[in-house]
Amino acid sequence: MVGVGADGRQSALARVTIIDWHGSVLMDELVQQQQVVTDYRTFVSGITAEDLDRAELDFATCQQRVQQLLKGKVLVGHGLKSDLRVLGITHPWYNTRDTAKYEPFQQVRFDDGVLWPRSLKDLCRVHLNRDVQVQGQPHCPHEDALAALDLYRHVSSQWEKAMQYKLAKTRAIEQHRLQGQHVAPAWVAPSLA
Repeated sequence: MVGVGADGRQSALARVTIIDWHGSVLMDELVQQQQVVTDYRTFVSGITAEDLDRAELDFATCQQRVQQLLKGKVLVGHGLKSDLRVLGITHPWYNTRDTAKYEPFQQVRFDDGVLWPRSLKDLCRVHLNRDVQVQGQPHCPHEDALAALDLYRHVSSQWEKAMQYKLAKTRAIEQHRLQGQHVAPAWVAPSLA
């Protein structure tokens, strides 16, 4: 993402990189800007003005291609909420594996017991013994995608057990809700003969 608007705080999609299970690139495209870029965020995004001058893909086409690639698939990444928001799309929670939101990867914030996401860089160092996003080197979205995928693979059996539990609970709640639709509300008194 790059920054747009007066202070560059608003995010705009600049590049999309999607890989498959084997790390092969399915999509790696620069996206044409609809607004003036006020902060390229090169130190984080790796994007330069020259990069975006070469962009040929418009936002709507990019959005459609991403949705096509993700349809029915499990999406793995780090901090996916921001990515999906800037793309203007959603993805089913049960097909999303966000390494920033996976509880065993999180850390306790301060002394309040609240879990807080850890950086992809930190997670890779701790769990994969790998350095990513090395300071002074250009940022690489393919490297980030592969790092998130490798983190998921590292704990996939435990993660999928947790997902099966959540899916079973969701189905039970939904079933209970559907059954409740056929039952008269508790405040309706039966008629007496």
